[in-house]
Amino acid sequence: MDAVVFAVGNAKQAAHYYSTAFGMHLTAYAGPENGSRETASYVLESGSARFVFTSVIKPSSDHGRFLAEHVAEHGDGVIDLAIEVPDARAAYAYAVEHGARGLQEPYELKDDDGTVVLASIATYGETRHTLVERSGYSGAYLPGYAAAEPLVRRSADSPKRFFQAVDHCVGNVELGRMNEWVEFYNKVMGFTNMKEFVGDDIATEYSALMSKVVSDGTRKVKFPINEPAVGKKKSQIDEYLEFYGGPGVQHIALATNDIVASVRAMREAGVQFLDVPDSYYETLGEWVGETRVPIEELKELKLLADRDEDGYLLQIFTKPVQDRPTVFFEMIERHGSLGFGKGNFKALFEAIEREQERRGNL
Repeated sequence: MDAVVFAVGNAKQAAHYYSTAFGMHLTAYAGPENGSRETASYVLESGSARFVFTSVIKPSSDHGRFLAEHVAEHGDGVIDLAIEVPDARAAYAYAVEHGARGLQEPYELKDDDGTVVLASIATYGETRHTLVERSGYSGAYLPGYAAAEPLVRRSADSPKRFFQAVDHCVGNVELGRMNEWVEFYNKVMGFTNMKEFVGDDIATEYSALMSKVVSDGTRKVKFPINEPAVGKKKSQIDEYLEFYGGPGVQHIALATNDIVASVRAMREAGVQFLDVPDSYYETLGEWVGETRVPIEELKELKLLADRDEDGYLLQIFTKPVQDRPTVFFEMIERHGSLGFGKGNFKALFEAIEREQERRGNL
C-alpha cells in the first residue's frame, strides 16, 4: 500500500486526531502556503503506513467539486487506496486492457527531488486505486508537498509507534456484487483469492454477511470484499451502505508488534473500542492455547484472539471514528496466522449489533 487517502470535512483537525489518537507523525503538507489554492492535504505516517487527509478550501475545479460533493454525500471516508507499482504505465495498460475503467491516464509529477508517475483506475463505489511509481523520487510524499514537522510531541513512556503497516483494507459492496468485484481484482490486477467466509461463517441470530479476500502475490496488499446476506435484521454492511450512501471502504486493519501497548495508549488518547463480554474469555484458552498476552490481560483490554494452522493472532476493533456509522479501524498483531480472526466473527458481530441497536439501526 502506498497510501490510504481520505476526503474529510476538516483535514487540519483530522491530522491532529490521528496524530494524537493513532500515534501517527505528520510528514508532508500541501495547501495555500505552498501553492495548493483549492485543497489542503496532510500526510501522516506510522512505519510504512501512510494516510493522506484532504479537505476542500474553495472548490474551483472538477476535482475540488468532486471532493466537496463526496464529503457532503458520504461524510469523511476513503477515496483512494493507492498502490505502489514498479511501472505505473505498464500497470495501467494491463488493468485497462483487462477491463478496468481508467480514471487518469499515466502522467508525471516532477520537482527537485525527482519524478513520480501516477495513474488511476476505478473500483467499487467512488473509490479509486492510484498506481504510484515512486522509485525515481526522494521527496517527502509527492511533488507539490512540502516536508512538515510532527504535530504532537510524544511522552517518554509512549510507544515509539502504535502500528507499523497497513495489514488489509476492507470494502463493502451491494448485495450480489461481491463475486463481481472479486473477479475484477483477479482479472484486472492479477490478485488471487486468499480466503472466503460464507454461510454460517459470519452470522449471528440476527444478521449475516459474506466475504472473500483477494491479495497480491506478496500478501502485502490484501482486500477483503464484503456483501450483506439475508438475515432477520439489518446487518452491519446494510447499515454502512445506508449511511455511507453506497459502496466504500469499511475498515482499515493496522499491523502492530505490541497490541497491548498500542491499545493502552490509544484508549488513553480517547479512541473507543468495541466491547466484548467477559463470557468470551471463559473458554478462550481451551481453543486458542497459549498466547504472548495472558488471558486476564486480554480480558482487561477486551482483545480478541484466534488460532489457525499457521499460528495465532490478536485483534481489536474501534467504534466508527466519525459520527456516521461507517469507517472504523482494526488493530492486529500476527504470530504466524495469515487469517482474519474467523473464530472471533460471532463475538465481533454481536458486539457490532449491540452498537447498532444503541444507534437504532439494527
